[in-house]
Amino acid sequence: MPFFSQTWFVLRTEAQLFLRYPQLLMAALAVVMIPALYGVIYLSSVWDPAAKTGALPVAVVNLDNGMEYWQHDFNVGQEVVAKLQARHAFGFMNFVDEAQARRSVREGSMAFALIIPPDFSANAIPGAAAGAGKLVVYTSEGNSYQSSGLARRFAQELGHEVNESLNERRWALVLSDAAGSQRNIDRLHAGVEQLRAGAHELTGGTQQAVKGATAVAEGSRQLAQSVVPLAGGVKELGAGLRTMDAKRPRRSDLKQLQDGAQALSTGHGELGKGLDELKGGTARLTEGVTQFKDEANSSFLVSADVKDRVGQLSEGVTRVDTGLASAALAQGQLAEGANRLNAGVTTLIDGVKALGKGIHTAAINVPPDNQIDELTHGASALATGATSVELGAQKLRVGAQRLEGGLDLLATSLPPSLKKIDGSAEGLATSVQPQVEVVAAVENNGSGFAPNILSGSLWLGASLAAFLIQLRVLPLQAQPFGRAAKLSGKVVIPLGVVALQVLVVCLLIRYGLEIAVMHWGALILTLALAAATFLMIIVALTRALGDAGKALALVFLAVQLSSSGGVLPVELSGGLFAQISPWMPITWVVKSIRAAMFGAFDGGWQDPLELLLIAGLLAAVMAAIVGRWRYIQASEMRPALDF
Repeated sequence: MPFFSQTWFVLRTEAQLFLRYPQLLMAALAVVMIPALYGVIYLSSVWDPAAKTGALPVAVVNLDNGMEYWQHDFNVGQEVVAKLQARHAFGFMNFVDEAQARRSVREGSMAFALIIPPDFSANAIPGAAAGAGKLVVYTSEGNSYQSSGLARRFAQELGHEVNESLNERRWALVLSDAAGSQRNIDRLHAGVEQLRAGAHELTGGTQQAVKGATAVAEGSRQLAQSVVPLAGGVKELGAGLRTMDAKRPRRSDLKQLQDGAQALSTGHGELGKGLDELKGGTARLTEGVTQFKDEANSSFLVSADVKDRVGQLSEGVTRVDTGLASAALAQGQLAEGANRLNAGVTTLIDGVKALGKGIHTAAINVPPDNQIDELTHGASALATGATSVELGAQKLRVGAQRLEGGLDLLATSLPPSLKKIDGSAEGLATSVQPQVEVVAAVENNGSGFAPNILSGSLWLGASLAAFLIQLRVLPLQAQPFGRAAKLSGKVVIPLGVVALQVLVVCLLIRYGLEIAVMHWGALILTLALAAATFLMIIVALTRALGDAGKALALVFLAVQLSSSGGVLPVELSGGLFAQISPWMPITWVVKSIRAAMFGAFDGGWQDPLELLLIAGLLAAVMAAIVGRWRYIQASEMRPALDF
């Protein structure tokens, strides 16, 4: 029989089973719908989760006490809560008790919790250290790893938003204060000019101070040199005064001298009186002797010798009288001298008393030698200190000159005006805004997942289509048929089923999911070739391994889905998945679908489609040549499914 006749015979035999068993036809119709049903169920669950985050319950605990900063009151916690509730990004629920919020997260009634601590504003606003303000996002990965992922992304976005808001407010404060900075600069210029004038005067004053300090130092040195002999003289004077004070006459000695002078004066007075009386007596004696002489001379009875003796007596008395007169005169002079001596002694004694008192007072008041030594040391120290003052004054002059030079430099270095910061507080806080340019745009999350999900659904549909027939059983009449004819007759019905699956999937894309497709022709060709290739791969596995091949086909589906980069880029999977991904049929299908749907990969859907075609042909050749057929009577043939 010709090839087409052989193929037709095998096909007709298989088709008769669908006529004999209507349940098989109903199963085929169900299999036709399964890929589309699988796709719509999965894609609808992940179609646009970002639009439904408002249904995710999130606990909010605001314990922030706020703070006063730069004479402004801040409570960042209240502002954060108000913004979150206004956006409705999640189903925020306010909690008062932090422990209750944490317990709700652990129990699973809350996806995660935002806890704003009491010192949040106090730590966040000053910005003293990076990350000082802590916003606690409490989540349970075990409850829901995906919710924890949303919590992490929420924490990052919230931190960025709060930092941006705080930076904007800080810049607003800076810009408001910068308005008065120019006035401060002007006042600074005026102050520097005053300082320059003061420094100039200080320099002049220090020069005069240096001259004065030099003169003081020189005088101090001369004083120190002069104090040494002066101290020696004072010591000697003190020693002499103390000696004179010790040797001065006592009051008793002066009393005896005074009494002696008085006694001498009194004795001379008495002596004068005695001489006067003696003179009176001598006068009477002279008168008596003269009378006796005259009587003797006139008397003849008196011998001449007696007369001579009386004459001599008269002369002697006369001489005594003359001597007494001289003695009385001398005694008067002595009395006068004694009186003067008495008066002089009195004066002398008074003077000696006064002198003694003065010497005693001077001796007492003369400083002791140790004090005089201290004076000497003090004068030396004064000279040393004056020299130090002179050196300090010279250094002060140098410092004043440097100060004057520094202020001159400062005056010339100060800007004439303060350059104003351009821009607004918002612009300065967020001066960089990444601009993402998207090529091959995708409408939503579900559309992005569609190429991977639809590829998997077509593989699943091909697997179920292969289950509809006995891939290793033929009627006895087909035993002499060629390998290609046997395989062709067997796979026509499954190919028809997968073709209908592709049609339903296309209708789902167009009218159910309403995904915008750039190249419908390329998409339909890709889906059709993918379904046929998947079927041939499953048929080849089943022909080679029997029902184990069908199970292996499902395992191979899981491997391909993990290697196609559906959930994450395959490079992030690492290891085996990243290495085998370029060789997986579903990877080629996903690339071709993305190129046809979104214009991805620069619209290059042809290259992966060529690889897919080669894989399909190789699978068909393998399915034709591997495995053995089991031949039975046509009447004994039964559906592969048990109804």
